[in-house]
Amino acid sequence: MKYLTSVYWERGREADTNQDSLVLLQVLTARGRVLMAAVCDGMGGLAQGEWASGYVTQRLQEWFYESLLRSVRKKKPYWVIRRSLDRLVYHMQEQITLYGEREGIRLGTTMTVLVLWEKTYLIWHLGDTRAYHFQTAGRSGLFGGMKSGRGMCQTHTAGKNGKGMSGAVCLTKDHIKGRNQLTKCVGSFGYERPDFQLGVVQAGQGILLCSDGFRHYVEESEFADVLDPEQIREEQQIARRLHEIGDVCMKRGEKDNMSAVYVKVER
Repeated sequence: MKYLTSVYWERGREADTNQDSLVLLQVLTARGRVLMAAVCDGMGGLAQGEWASGYVTQRLQEWFYESLLRSVRKKKPYWVIRRSLDRLVYHMQEQITLYGEREGIRLGTTMTVLVLWEKTYLIWHLGDTRAYHFQTAGRSGLFGGMKSGRGMCQTHTAGKNGKGMSGAVCLTKDHIKGRNQLTKCVGSFGYERPDFQLGVVQAGQGILLCSDGFRHYVEESEFADVLDPEQIREEQQIARRLHEIGDVCMKRGEKDNMSAVYVKVER
């Protein structure tokens, strides 16, 4: 398998700092290509959100090289890989808590992690960053005539069991109460085991990870139009389309940091 990828990272027009962090890594091994991507959004209402998100992405990068690739080489089952990252999240939780106690502060970050090993995807998730899955939307046009909105995750499908599915499908559940109160994160609030999902992607499909600032003012049908994998032939296209979405978000009033990683699966 081959993956076309690109990232978007924008402080925004009004924020003093960017509390989002992201990572994108891939390695070709004897057992197939392995990719890891993550988007973390530091909690803006707390101190040092950028430190929390940066710490988590740094530790994820270390886990990729020190643990994940070793598991792939030894052909470990997926449950072993899952438990390995669950243990890492527990350890990160402890370290962030200790740091917060020393500094006399509370801090935390959301976390959405994707691992792709050939056609299999694994997702770990805490918070309100999101993962979306894309198949051919069958539509054209960029944001034409679409209204802005702040809708929750919705699934656009046709047929039973996902057959005939098109457009954007949200793969994660927001851990949030009310308008913006997070109920789960990696931080000094007690350990929460990440949501986990295991699935299969086919050639010609795509996956997007993004922070909440990147999707507040964009309908999922607009995501499906602009990030339709059938229209994407090269990584420069992905970069341009992610920037287009970011520009539209800011024009519609988004003030938050914005981050995104898009991966298209090729043969």
